[in-house]
Amino acid sequence: MSDRYGTDVMSTDWRAPKRGRAKEAPAALGDVVEEVTTDFCGEIVTIDRDLHVLTLEDRRGTRRTFPLGPGFLLDGRPVILTAPPRTAAPKAPTRTASGSVAVAGAKARVARASRIFVEGRHDAELVEKVWGDDLRIEGVAVEYLGGVDDLADHLRDFRPGPGRRVGVLVDHLVAGSKESRIAGNIMRSALGPHVLIVGHPFVDVWQAVKPDRLGLRAWPQIPRSIEWKKGTCQHLGWPHRDQADIARAWKRILGRVDSFADLEPALLGRVEELIDFVTADREDQ
Repeated sequence: MSDRYGTDVMSTDWRAPKRGRAKEAPAALGDVVEEVTTDFCGEIVTIDRDLHVLTLEDRRGTRRTFPLGPGFLLDGRPVILTAPPRTAAPKAPTRTASGSVAVAGAKARVARASRIFVEGRHDAELVEKVWGDDLRIEGVAVEYLGGVDDLADHLRDFRPGPGRRVGVLVDHLVAGSKESRIAGNIMRSALGPHVLIVGHPFVDVWQAVKPDRLGLRAWPQIPRSIEWKKGTCQHLGWPHRDQADIARAWKRILGRVDSFADLEPALLGRVEELIDFVTADREDQ
């Protein structure tokens, strides 16, 4: 005798979604997923483990950032996207982040009298991350100034001379700028023979990081009436309310830098020039 009402509905999971229950899946660059609350569909182009977010780019090139977790469809099935697993610890590098041959077991050299000055903390951290190994072997310390307006006073206090050279890295050192006038006056002064001032054309050292390392085609153009770092964070949809937000943004940017290959040539050459200048200080003695 046939069952006119079919099978017992209570014998199955009648509450299960039509597409099945979401399962965890590691996010992977290149996967195409859909965010279900916005219907935004695109390729995963960046994954930020620290901020626990990913960025999708649709076929028109529009990008949007979403938190990792539930709410995505992958191949039409619901998934809970997780950060990709960490890779195994890498072997000892054969080259430093600057591209120099790594010296295994090398100890830091006693610091020279010569120094490299940079404008701000972010500049110093970027130089340390890429050139730190080289600078320790050479015994060169990097100090940050907090700006170039008082550079002449800093140099007079430091008293450059034979065997006591100073290299200075300046942001936005372009013709006609305030920075170029300050640099020119110092280089023409009595301190000039023992000081080398070089710079890059970027408004801020953030721009020395290649934009594609952050999933950007180019750094945004910010009006002069807006503080550049805050305006940049706002344009990119990052928190920018206070200095703590700016610090976190910089940490995110710096985290995308592994070696000299992640930086623009306009910065690379200038830093190498300064290192050569201050490590030749023994020739002055």
